[in-house]
Amino acid sequence: MVNLSIIYHMHQPYYKDLSTGEFILPWVRLHGIKDYFDMVKILDEFPKVKLTFNLVPSLLEQLNDYVSGAQDYFQKLSVREVKSFTSEERRFIINNFFSINVDTVIARFPRYLQLFKQKEKKEDFNDQDIEDLISLFNISWFDPYYREYFTEIDALIKKGRYFNIADRKLIINKQLEALGMVLPIYKEFQKDKRIELIFSPYYHPILPLLTDTDCAKEANHHVVLPKNRFSNPDDAFSQIEQGKRYLKDTLDCDCRGMWPSELSVSEKIVPLIIKNKINWIVADEDILFSSIKKKRDGKYLYKPYKLERKEGVLNIVFRDKYLSDLIGFHYKQRPAKDAADDFLSHLENINRHFKKKDVLVVVALDGENAWEYYNNDGWDFLKEFYARLSEADFIKPVLINEYLKDNSVKDNISKLSTGSWIFANFNKWIGSNQKNLAWDYLTQVRKLIEETDEKDEEKLRLIYKQLHILEGSDWFWWFDEGNLDFDKLFRTHLINLYNYLGINPPEELKSPLKKS
Repeated sequence: MVNLSIIYHMHQPYYKDLSTGEFILPWVRLHGIKDYFDMVKILDEFPKVKLTFNLVPSLLEQLNDYVSGAQDYFQKLSVREVKSFTSEERRFIINNFFSINVDTVIARFPRYLQLFKQKEKKEDFNDQDIEDLISLFNISWFDPYYREYFTEIDALIKKGRYFNIADRKLIINKQLEALGMVLPIYKEFQKDKRIELIFSPYYHPILPLLTDTDCAKEANHHVVLPKNRFSNPDDAFSQIEQGKRYLKDTLDCDCRGMWPSELSVSEKIVPLIIKNKINWIVADEDILFSSIKKKRDGKYLYKPYKLERKEGVLNIVFRDKYLSDLIGFHYKQRPAKDAADDFLSHLENINRHFKKKDVLVVVALDGENAWEYYNNDGWDFLKEFYARLSEADFIKPVLINEYLKDNSVKDNISKLSTGSWIFANFNKWIGSNQKNLAWDYLTQVRKLIEETDEKDEEKLRLIYKQLHILEGSDWFWWFDEGNLDFDKLFRTHLINLYNYLGINPPEELKSPLKKS
């Protein structure tokens, strides 16, 4: 019997400027109408399928903010009269409102594709072009379920063009209504034990690097470390503690499982996790084989392990990287039925290889970004996939917490290797000039926090909130990638922190981080 655990990771970094209360980028709002609600709602058609969702607290907080009335810059532009736009605002719209997959999304809307080609040819956009572009950008993010559920949106899709400001206001209102449906469905399905909810540290930091940036050397001996060592285990502990508490407060979930940000682990973070009364975590298979010093073999991979430490015991499961990547990166290019058949054939091979003995196969992947590259937002594949899982008598979809209750964990890992899901190291977040400079800025401001004589509790809360936002993984990921939006976000958060401390921010923070 193949006990199959599917874990979807739902995450967005913190886009809100704490000093203004405005979201600088719109991706929580847009992914909120494309990737979160329907991933749970689809289970109504497949009651035998059980799924685990990793909800990052920084995402949930921002969803709640939108429902409470917070707005982003794109959203504000979307409900303004076209004739009020400055030439700079028109350029911004033309440059940014095509930010979705061309082949699988834009091409589904004839007028949207026409406008895309118009931009490619560098042709002028008249007022109606701008009107239609704003409308179609906002419509195109609605997932298939919402398009059917909101009949007004379906009618606008059929209308296709010649949109007006009343249409745009309706679209944004329906987006906000859709966002309000997200958290309740997770709460409902979790209560009914149809899904399991797990969390990540609050603002998605790389826990091993927060604990000690020198640990990057353990994962890659050749990495170049920042000039200054960042080592704050208390920050790592707080991010875990606050993340767990937020899911309890918002979704009434006493989460027993945790997805370490970017599946990044090290021996030093194990006690921090145990002290937070977490029962299990998930990591990448490369970490397993590095830890036990074995070559890849299913007999080691397809079972849970425990980490027995003086602080207590932490269970750990390891994802099958190959199977996870098939869904995350490869099946987008195949017809839905062929992809589902292929995946089932791999599970059949596993079942046959182990002579029908019980094994635990963990598939863990990004639960939102992948679907933009699939036709129909991934629904065609997921329906085929879940139908096949429901029919297969040798597959039992399981939730890890329930599986651990019913099955004793026998194998202990004496020392957990250090690394992430990407090449089992931390090179995506540390080691280059820009990434290391960002760590040095963080180390510098962290020391200033330790030296502050601020006594006001609310001000201190804001200072530490801004610090924890800066510790998020996403800023470091995108340094070196030419993503100036994330560079600006990092510097905005850093400038805010200096201001909260009553200290003038360094002048160099007014410009993008230098490569050297």
